[in-house]
Amino acid sequence: MVEAQQKSYQVPRHHTSLKKPLWLVLAVSVLSMLLICTHMMSPRHSKTSSSWLPIHVRKLTDEEVAARAVARDILKTPPPFVTENSKIAFLFLTPGTLPFEKLWDDFFTGHEGKFSIYIHPSKERPVHISSHFSDRAIHSDEVTWGRISMVDAEKRLLVSALEDPDNQHFVLLSESCIPLHNFDYTYRYLMYSNVSFIESFVDPGPHGTGRHMEHMLPEIAREDFRKGAQWFTMKRQHAVIVMADGLYYSKFRQYCGPGIEADKNCIADEHYLPTFFSMIDPMGISNWSVTYVDWSERQWHPKTYTANEISLDFMKNVTTEEMSTHVTSVGEHGDELHWPCTWNGITRPCYLFARKFHPDTLDTLVNLFPNYTSTLV
Repeated sequence: MVEAQQKSYQVPRHHTSLKKPLWLVLAVSVLSMLLICTHMMSPRHSKTSSSWLPIHVRKLTDEEVAARAVARDILKTPPPFVTENSKIAFLFLTPGTLPFEKLWDDFFTGHEGKFSIYIHPSKERPVHISSHFSDRAIHSDEVTWGRISMVDAEKRLLVSALEDPDNQHFVLLSESCIPLHNFDYTYRYLMYSNVSFIESFVDPGPHGTGRHMEHMLPEIAREDFRKGAQWFTMKRQHAVIVMADGLYYSKFRQYCGPGIEADKNCIADEHYLPTFFSMIDPMGISNWSVTYVDWSERQWHPKTYTANEISLDFMKNVTTEEMSTHVTSVGEHGDELHWPCTWNGITRPCYLFARKFHPDTLDTLVNLFPNYTSTLV
């Protein structure tokens, strides 16, 4: 019986082609092998067998579920309409006296009722020359550059400003910051924007993703770690979310600092908010800051401009720049990332403020201010 079956499948010697069913089997086999080889040779896939395993989706912890539920609920709250009482809260983080108070006074004058001022002096009681700044200091504490105390100072400013329900947008500024446009332009730019202006980008170098701490796992994965300047502007919803966050903040408070893991130098104010908002509400932030800084010197701190470097042409160049620059720690001199700045989907100048400026630039800036500011958004 077996021999009869074997004979029935033998191909006659005088045939020059195979039977149709066997052709089909061979064609499908060859095609399958080609697809498998193509898949294995693809650079997207690992050379190990792990690339063939199903992707494991980590189950969120109870704390993560709770934190995201709170953030989601806050984001569902309709943003308040801009009314005649709507204000921008300007949050000054400074060691003491504000050297550009006179320039800011020119910026604020005539717009009373449209802004609030809060000052966090970390070292000494500031001396004021403008009534706009008098008695605006909040309870403060010592601030150390690169430590979580910087984030704590930002949160003190935010919570103080949140006590006024008319404050709808919040701007963090340093003592070396200056305004680049007049108040009306700045007010419309921020109040009618559909995002918060928080810088957040991936720096794959040692001073970016390289600062991620293994202790931050599982809540903060390496691929979620972001970098950005601390100088934010944010909507009220986002300010409330920052104050409500305990989980992600605690990870940075405990583990983002120098010497915690090997030689990593994690700087909390450069990573906490960029990482947090990239995870919680990535579509709700701009990913670039409206505060201009110059990192061309590639030092730990940005360039400080002196009086002899300030001119009308220079100021106009800064105020009209439409491409944001983000310096990474990749390469010998730090590779740069560039992308266009858009305001509600329309290309617009990137910057409303700028830093760092030496106090000796004050008189020059006061004289130039009416000539380099814009009046329309």
